[in-house]
Amino acid sequence: MVLSRLAGRPVLLIIGLAAALVLPWFVYPPVAMDIACWALFAAAVDLLLGFTGLLSFGHAAFWGSAAYVTGLIAVHSGLPFPVAVLGGAAFSAVLAVPIGFLSIRLRGIYFAMVTLAFAQMVYFVANQWRDVTGGENGLQGIPRDFFGVDLSDPFFFYYAGLPFVLVGMFVAWRIVRSPFGRVLVSIRDNPARARALGYSIDRYKLLVFVLSAALSGLGGGLFAIGHGFASLDGVYWTTSGQAVMMVVLGGIGTLWGGAIGAALIVELNDYLATAGFQETGIITGAIFIVVVLVFRRGVWGTAQTLLARRTARRRPADQAQSKVSAPV
Repeated sequence: MVLSRLAGRPVLLIIGLAAALVLPWFVYPPVAMDIACWALFAAAVDLLLGFTGLLSFGHAAFWGSAAYVTGLIAVHSGLPFPVAVLGGAAFSAVLAVPIGFLSIRLRGIYFAMVTLAFAQMVYFVANQWRDVTGGENGLQGIPRDFFGVDLSDPFFFYYAGLPFVLVGMFVAWRIVRSPFGRVLVSIRDNPARARALGYSIDRYKLLVFVLSAALSGLGGGLFAIGHGFASLDGVYWTTSGQAVMMVVLGGIGTLWGGAIGAALIVELNDYLATAGFQETGIITGAIFIVVVLVFRRGVWGTAQTLLARRTARRRPADQAQSKVSAPV
């Protein structure tokens, strides 16, 4: 795909890295951290939606459960926050095994509904297990311990947590660019042909489901450390819907488009909340509808498509010019 080739160019990777490094200088640092976490979450969802053709409304289970586990490790063990975040991501991966095993045999809306049902089960457990999760009050007072370094300033914590996001994005990029990723695309486009070529479709789907859950948990754990608490909102189904919205806004199957969608949604929500507007869903929903109607491939996907068309138009003209200039 043209998008994958363009996204893989070093220039775009350098631009993306530079944007991540300077983000807290132009955006309120806590908001910048939220953008980074949601960008990783959107990339994890896009691994399923864009490259495997599986729409999941249950990834809030992995984002939110990792937030709780990360908080519990940080609060009760006193370990540095990187260990807690990795522990939360590992828990999400383990949780994804039975959920994925029971879900991947379904397709389309049935897969989406089953994953949603599992996410609501996790929500019920988190709400009822008040002695551990805090119930409706959430898990509060999650520390940012890091070998005695003071990370109370959100600006410095952003740079302490950014490597986790960058590593997670790199893992997602390597998955897409690897032979494993090409098999996922073939399963998305023509599962019968992929099966005929000898690939175990269910095994590949389960593996990418677990990897996607682990990346989601990595973002969720970092999000909990950044905010200092984990709440029921993290495991509620609307969290999954918001991640899907980010992917659609940025461009399905682009991987990097989710970061653009995350920046748009998080910044918009922060601006509306600061302005005192409570019904943010009305505005974000309206913008989502407009973007989907105008940019059918998402912001990033449409931009890359237009650039590819412009390049294709120039190519015949350049070839004709070279023929005219060639000596007879």
